[in-house]
Amino acid sequence: MLKTQLLFEDISYDGTQLAGHWIYQKTGILGDAIVSFCGPCDVHLEAMADLKDKMAGETIAAERMVHFLAEFFGRDLETTVLYQRALITVIKEVTNTLRAREAEHVSREGDDLYLTTERGRGKLSVSIATVSLTSGLVHAGVNVSQAGTPVATAGLIDLAIDEREFAAAVVGAFAAEIDGIDEARFKTRAVL
Repeated sequence: MLKTQLLFEDISYDGTQLAGHWIYQKTGILGDAIVSFCGPCDVHLEAMADLKDKMAGETIAAERMVHFLAEFFGRDLETTVLYQRALITVIKEVTNTLRAREAEHVSREGDDLYLTTERGRGKLSVSIATVSLTSGLVHAGVNVSQAGTPVATAGLIDLAIDEREFAAAVVGAFAAEIDGIDEARFKTRAVL
C-alpha cells in the first residue's frame, strides 16, 4: 500500500529533495510513498536531473507550485518512468475533474501537461523520474500561477482550482492507482 502525506508547510523545491529517503527524513514515512507540498521552485543547473535541460542551460523556476514527490524502493529507472507517466495522467484527470472553467483544455505530451487558454498555450507542469542507489524517485510540480516562470506557462489559477484540494485529490488518486497495480500483480497467476 502506497503511503501518503500532505505537508502543510511551504517548502521551496530546489532539486535536492529528489533524493533517496528524503520523504523518510522529512516525514518519518518508511517505504514506498508520495507526499505533496506547496512552495516556490528554483532548480539550478547543478541540481538538474534532466541532462537534456542541463546541457541546454535551462533552469526550472516558478513563484508557487504544488509539488508531488514519490519514492519507490527496489525499482529500476524504466519502472520509475512508468510511475511518473501514471502520476502525470492522474494529475491531468484530477485537473479536468476539479476545473471550474470549462473552456480551457489540458493536454498531455509525455510527462508534460499543457493548458490552452485565451492567452494561448502554456506549460502547466514539470516532472522528472530518476533513481537513487535504493529507489526510484519522481517529482512533479504543477504551476499555481504564471509568476516567476522562464517559459510560457499556465497555472491552477487559470482553472480556479484550490491548490490544497488539488494536492489531496492527486495524492489520493495516485495512491489508488498504484495500489490497484499492486492488486493486479498479486491476484494474477502465471500461465505456462
